[in-house]
Amino acid sequence: QVQVVESGGGLVQPGGSLRLSCAASASIPTIHNMGWYRQAPGKQRELVAVITSGGSTNYADSVKGRCTISRDNAKNTVYLQMTSLTPEDTSVYSCHADTVSTRYWGQGTQVAVSS
Repeated sequence: QVQVVESGGGLVQPGGSLRLSCAASASIPTIHNMGWYRQAPGKQRELVAVITSGGSTNYADSVKGRCTISRDNAKNTVYLQMTSLTPEDTSVYSCHADTVSTRYWGQGTQVAVSS
């Protein structure tokens, strides 16, 4: 059973930075892609960033240049460094970890950007 646990959310002022972490446990399956989605109240869930096991990345246009996704394959951990945050970035950020057959989701971590 794969468990995915996010951490690092919180309240930050506009213009500030935040680093989210997500650790996936796996007994046998190999984790392929890992990534982050976010969902604000009343809005659809949207992709933030994704990274393959080889390190290739993809970002939503709304976060390009402000966010960096990285991962530590040895730890099955993915990070999302966010900078220049705005109130529009306020959302629940959820991490996913993909095996060859299944996408596992974490519970999500709240990010609030407010003065």
